[in-house]
Amino acid sequence: MNVMTDNPVALPALDPMELRRCLGAFVTGVTVVTALDAEGQPEGITANSFSSLSLSPPLIVWSLRLNARSFKTYQHAPRFAVNILAQDQMPVSNRFASSGIDRFEGIKHTLGLGGVPLIDGCVAYLECSLEATHPGGDHVLFIGRVERIQTLDKQPLAYGGGEYKAVVPLRP
Repeated sequence: MNVMTDNPVALPALDPMELRRCLGAFVTGVTVVTALDAEGQPEGITANSFSSLSLSPPLIVWSLRLNARSFKTYQHAPRFAVNILAQDQMPVSNRFASSGIDRFEGIKHTLGLGGVPLIDGCVAYLECSLEATHPGGDHVLFIGRVERIQTLDKQPLAYGGGEYKAVVPLRP
């Protein structure tokens, strides 16, 4: 039986708010993806649309809305870094999710490969070169080849159901 062609059924359109609530049930980590714009100025954006993709070769993926203010920067940046935020970095997440401000003002950071900012105090860093991009509806998927990593002994920040969450280990 070919499910794709046998008895096609017209499904009702999904309610975008109900879809958002459903997707919010999936708790994710919180990252700030950083890059340099065409003039060499730092850019950063909060993203929870991040995932590992492959260990061999080492690839990750994240996505960005086509109409995001910083889309052009990431579309043309040859490098970017994924800064995995620590539990105490909610203000950093909120700052990089805001618009109309200098997101790096008051944010301590060091320079990684190619001068891409690494935000101080994170749980982990993945420094990447852009491997490929792929369209995905109203977003673009950015695939990065991981070139350098660092992991620190801290608790990560999580997000789900429209709010920040703490990550705690569960013991059987």
